[in-house]
Amino acid sequence: MTPQNAGPSRSAGSASARPQRADARRNAAAILDAARQCLQRNPDVSVADIAAAAGVGRITLYGHFKTRAELIDAVLVDTIAEADRRLDDIDLSGDPVAVITQLISSSWLIIDQFRGLLHAAQLELPQERIRAVHDRVLDRVSGVIERGRDAGAFRTDLPTVWLLSVALAVMHAAADDVVAGRLGADDAGPYLVRTVLATFTAPGSVVPAAGVQES
Repeated sequence: MTPQNAGPSRSAGSASARPQRADARRNAAAILDAARQCLQRNPDVSVADIAAAAGVGRITLYGHFKTRAELIDAVLVDTIAEADRRLDDIDLSGDPVAVITQLISSSWLIIDQFRGLLHAAQLELPQERIRAVHDRVLDRVSGVIERGRDAGAFRTDLPTVWLLSVALAVMHAAADDVVAGRLGADDAGPYLVRTVLATFTAPGSVVPAAGVQES
């Protein structure tokens, strides 16, 4: 009799554990989603406000993410992964100048959508961590730069890693200027393309037009 009674007890225990794990996953997803939306509206949003938006208590939130910085890091990783998936649609095998133009334009649309999160990350996380999270996206640009250098379209007097650093810094600066109201979001895309192409183009070559009108 004892084994028969013990069996159902263990099954019931396992069954009750599974919903708890599922609830934990749902809570974590809700927290990440709420944090992304809240940070986009207000980069300085509090953990308490994020927890309220997610429909959980602060204790539950801290059970998943021990600090605000850890939560922002997780949201940034998740967002950059989504951005990388969006960039999968870009054919990287075409003309390097055209591909770089498309990559910068598409990347800006993503950055503009999540610029509040990026601003929060810049305030909360080390710069080397932010750079590391961007590595997969930057690898795409790096490969195109190398092809452009081989074709004579892009400069060879500066290392690729420096060109990448400049492009990333300029894009983050554009996001900061839009947040501060110094630059319109619609203007930033063409400005970025023109600036990055001017940085990448080989000395003595003509910088391709990028739809920026002279003022």
